[in-house]
Amino acid sequence: MMFFNTMLVVLTDLAARLLGNTAFRKHFHLFLSAVVMIGPALSLWVSQHSIFAKRSHFLYRMFLRSGWGWTCILVGSFVFLLSFSVRRSLSLSVRHLSRLAVAGGLWFGFCNLLDLLENTTGSCYEPLTAGSEVANGQPLLVLREGESKSGCLGAGMLWRGYEVSEDVFLLCLCCLLLAEETAVFGPYLSLGGISGAPLRILFLFCVLLLWLWLFLLLCLLAYFPQFPTQLIGGALGCLSWRGLYQGWYRQGPSWYCPGRPGLGLLNTKTSSSEAQAAQRSHDHYN
Repeated sequence: MMFFNTMLVVLTDLAARLLGNTAFRKHFHLFLSAVVMIGPALSLWVSQHSIFAKRSHFLYRMFLRSGWGWTCILVGSFVFLLSFSVRRSLSLSVRHLSRLAVAGGLWFGFCNLLDLLENTTGSCYEPLTAGSEVANGQPLLVLREGESKSGCLGAGMLWRGYEVSEDVFLLCLCCLLLAEETAVFGPYLSLGGISGAPLRILFLFCVLLLWLWLFLLLCLLAYFPQFPTQLIGGALGCLSWRGLYQGWYRQGPSWYCPGRPGLGLLNTKTSSSEAQAAQRSHDHYN
């Protein structure tokens, strides 16, 4: 048990120092943008016989299809436990949790708009499988007018429309959200904040989830390249993060704004001047 506690403290301290580093927070979105732009080039080197080249892989089914749920559960638990253990204020904890609700509403709204865009610009095609109608190994497609997307796909036909990768959009948004919400743990620990095993374990799970999302993002880009739909999805994720965490949340807490991560939490067991210095250091990258 002593060894487990020691390893837990060492690992969480290292991860908190990395995620709370100013250089990391300044450039993480640039790193993510570079991954989205360069990732499809990896398709030239990866093997299409790999287990990650199958959409039925366990990681895709277990995590990618419910990515927002995993992010909300782990990040929400960490944010609530951190804020409530510091202030013992339910209203403050709910205010910090409301950032996840806002991001979730934004993601849900964008997904509906993207579905509407694909339905509006798309058309239904029926593949012809007769031997004389096959060109270059691909069946010819016959346009079927008046079909909806659901009816088209339900009949086993193909729907072609202007598509934006919702998976890349979600993964980019979740990565940036995880980096923002967990970055406060480093300054919190440096100020002597209470950090029991449950809080450290939740933080470590959030870090592991961040790396899992990065890995799945690379897999999608390398094994299922779709240009420019994935590029647009990544751009939407980055723009959503910038609009929330670099824009709206900087206005400070109010009835219409939940405020930045860590606001009101980085002054535990320390003087007010040290707390203000920590908060300024935490927000300096903005």
